[in-house]
Amino acid sequence: MTLDQEMLQLLVCPECKGPLTLCPAQDGLRCDACQGVYPVREEIPVMLVEERVPDEQWQGSVAD
Repeated sequence: MTLDQEMLQLLVCPECKGPLTLCPAQDGLRCDACQGVYPVREEIPVMLVEERVPDEQWQGSVAD
């Protein structure tokens, strides 16, 4: 899975507007400030606050 690097530079956390970093497995976008991960499904970031997974519950992938 490859996400467009230009798009990643434009995306911010929908809650705090902070920067996001791509998880090593490229299956999520992490917000350090909110301590959560927004899943990436079928190469599409799911940028909804209610879909954010807390860091301690993130296991590298989210089942659909």
